[in-house]
Amino acid sequence: MTRLSVNINKIATLRNARGGNIPDVIKVAIDCERFGAQGITVHPRPDERHIRYSDVTELKKVVSTEFNIEGYPSEKFMKLVLSVKPHQVTLVPDPPDALTSNAGWNTKKNKSFLYEIITELKNSGIRASIFVDTVTENIENAVDTGTDRIELYTEPYASIYSTDKKAAIAPFIKAAKIAQKSGLGINAGHDLNLQNLKYLKVNIPWLMEVSIGHALISEALYYGLENTIQMYLRQLK
Repeated sequence: MTRLSVNINKIATLRNARGGNIPDVIKVAIDCERFGAQGITVHPRPDERHIRYSDVTELKKVVSTEFNIEGYPSEKFMKLVLSVKPHQVTLVPDPPDALTSNAGWNTKKNKSFLYEIITELKNSGIRASIFVDTVTENIENAVDTGTDRIELYTEPYASIYSTDKKAAIAPFIKAAKIAQKSGLGINAGHDLNLQNLKYLKVNIPWLMEVSIGHALISEALYYGLENTIQMYLRQLK
């Protein structure tokens, strides 16, 4: 079974655009779970332009499925996650001013750095995942960081899916097989939507979790949040 973790950053973006507490990020997280989501993902950034650090603390109190926090392992970020202790921390190599995640880790170059961070997470009982591309070397070196899982950066897949889905999926199948043989769990995320998700799942049946935010929240404007979550779950069956 592939779990659906809903990234609620865009809910916080909408709230912050107007001020106040509409929409209520905490209530939306609870509702996502009630509607069938099997996890909640947030990505607090240093400027708190969407999810705030205070949101993360409050979400920990109410998330009853799986709580996944993404982010670059700065001192401030590590202090937050070691305090909150989510089920999973997904490490991304984003610079502070990144609009969105747009690359995976160079795990060979950053092996020692990631090993130290991941050791700290695992010593606190937190599952570790690292954001990677499909380059074989980056997956092979991920093993030596001590991470439990990798999250495949799927923007390259999504970008050419509509024109050549076989070419789009091929490097991801290869990467997933290498990860599986190496004993790594496999997550995926970025630009996944109702059109391309099922094909990814069918071709990588051992996929453990997908984290989806922008597309799901956007589609919910048309279909409604409950219905949209159910539509995504059907794609994962």
